[in-house]
Amino acid sequence: MKTLKIISVCGSGTVTSSMIANKVKDLLEDNGYKAQTVEVNPGGVDGLMSSGNYDIIVHTSPLTGQYNIPTINAVGFLTGMAEDEFIDELLETVRKISN
Repeated sequence: MKTLKIISVCGSGTVTSSMIANKVKDLLEDNGYKAQTVEVNPGGVDGLMSSGNYDIIVHTSPLTGQYNIPTINAVGFLTGMAEDEFIDELLETVRKISN
C-alpha cells in the first residue's frame, strides 16, 4: 500500500497544522490508508513542492500559490463545523489517488 504524503498548512506552520496533521493521519489510518505528514506555513509550501513528491495539501490558512495536487480546506476539521464535509472530501480524494 502506498503511503500518502500530505502537507498540512496553517498560519505559523506549527500548532494548528500539527493538530490537523495528526487528526488526518488518524482518520486515514482508521480507514485503511497510511499517511506521512509534514507541517508548514503558507510560505513554505512552494519549497516543499519543489523538493518532494506530495499527494494532498490540507490547509487552514489561505495558500499563496496554485498547485498540481488536491488542496482541501481543513478549517471544518479544526472547528468541528462542516467536519463531515471535510472528511468526505478527504476520503474521496484519497480513494481517487489510491486507485
